[in-house]
Amino acid sequence: MSKTTDSRRLSAARFEEPGSDWQRVSPKYVAVEIAASLVTGVIFAAISVFFIVVVGWWFGWWMLGASILIALILLVVAPRRARAIGYQLRADDLLMRRGIMFFRVVAVPYGRMQLIDVNRGPLGRLLGLSDLKFVTAAATTAVSIPGLPEAVADELRDRLVALAETRRSGL
Repeated sequence: MSKTTDSRRLSAARFEEPGSDWQRVSPKYVAVEIAASLVTGVIFAAISVFFIVVVGWWFGWWMLGASILIALILLVVAPRRARAIGYQLRADDLLMRRGIMFFRVVAVPYGRMQLIDVNRGPLGRLLGLSDLKFVTAAATTAVSIPGLPEAVADELRDRLVALAETRRSGL
């Protein structure tokens, strides 16, 4: 591979520090992704059935077929999408990655963290999972780590709050 091609590729390996590994979300998070895919498929299928039954619109059959196909694709991709989420605690920042086709890597400096929020939805509580959300000074930074086990999320929140306090106070 040429140097030019290599420099344009976005890879998580480019951001790794020696001796540190990417932490992954819980394998239970796959169930959350599958549930979201099913709900999306059911909503679009219901809209299609509405057009078929109430309006008598023939295009509703095409919509129904497309919604079933999209739901099946989402169900197949859901486990891989969940495994693509990871985070890494580095010396000065938290690195978060996600995505399969549209790969995203976000670095959040500890000193810029203003609020670290732990969210637990109904399905997450049932599976013992939490989402960690970060609020920073930048309005466009919407960083969250979904699918963490509750104990890991609480421990990570406490650790990040302590790191943020020391970085803000200049210690």
